[in-house]
Amino acid sequence: MKKELLMASALVSTLGVAATANAVTSSMSGHQNIGVKGSSLESGSADTTSVVENAAFSVSLSETTDGGTKIATGFMLANESVNAGTNTGAITLTFTDGSKLDVFNAGSAAASHDIAVPSGAGEQGVTVTTSNSASTSLDFMGGSTELGVEWHSASDFLMDGLKIGASFSTDSGAAKGASTKIEGHWGLGATYVTTAGDSTVTVGAGLADTSYGDTGSQPSSEENGMHVGISVVTGDLTIAAGYANGDDIRYESTDTDREVSQEVSKVGLTYVTGDITMKVGFASGTAQDDTVGTAGTTDDSVESTSASVAYAVASGVTATLGYVDVDSQDEGASETSGGSSWYLGANLAF
Repeated sequence: MKKELLMASALVSTLGVAATANAVTSSMSGHQNIGVKGSSLESGSADTTSVVENAAFSVSLSETTDGGTKIATGFMLANESVNAGTNTGAITLTFTDGSKLDVFNAGSAAASHDIAVPSGAGEQGVTVTTSNSASTSLDFMGGSTELGVEWHSASDFLMDGLKIGASFSTDSGAAKGASTKIEGHWGLGATYVTTAGDSTVTVGAGLADTSYGDTGSQPSSEENGMHVGISVVTGDLTIAAGYANGDDIRYESTDTDREVSQEVSKVGLTYVTGDITMKVGFASGTAQDDTVGTAGTTDDSVESTSASVAYAVASGVTATLGYVDVDSQDEGASETSGGSSWYLGANLAF
């Protein structure tokens, strides 16, 4: 309780006294994807073809105090209740020196500084069996609660091209039953941008640690880990690679949570020529998992190879052809949930 009161006091004192206003400044954005997806699985089941349609609509709100501090947040239009489960926006305070502070739903500073490694664009995808815990995400570690803050430094912090961040969150108060619950989190991240000849080089890294509580078995390894990545942009060509290693707690249901030791490697490239954007990516993840309190001993793995070609048809309208091939192994043995998938469709965004 003391932690929560201190956090609330810090927010109120930081906001200060703003001038009276009738309404904050607002903006809207969104997109609609619609197309056709085909899948061919290794299980031998019949190939499938289906229409894929999804949309997003969000609202951003912001205003600046007389002292120069910008206060901003946002929400999805469908999210009419702040506790509906789809609201992920923090209150963001942007100060006159360029630094920022996210309050509530802040997330992890480690995730904020990962390198975006290109992969095939589109709605294609293959879902591997749920018992396979391997991931192809660089941010699998560092879970946090909504009771948290994340600080972002201004650009060129201490030296040209450097930006850093730190995050912290505490227990949400959820009852700890047989299912594990987060008790606390901290994260650190850094991004460094420099030039080498005609190329712009960006290096990102993050470190995170999350502690858990459980009335039953305690995890033998709690959630923690690191990631590092590099991106090189030369003209219209971008090449990037990333690596992550650490431990994770995978939520399933009461008494079936898993503790997972993971390793992820990714590499990809993007090339832009005129109105055409081409992407190619490869990701590989390995994991050992078992019930909470027991370390895994055999490997799960996922390998994903993807590619796409996108064409800008008109302002805000893009046509995309994408493909992915996924190979999956569960507990050291090949399994049949892998396969390939393609997508052809359009994206309209505003």
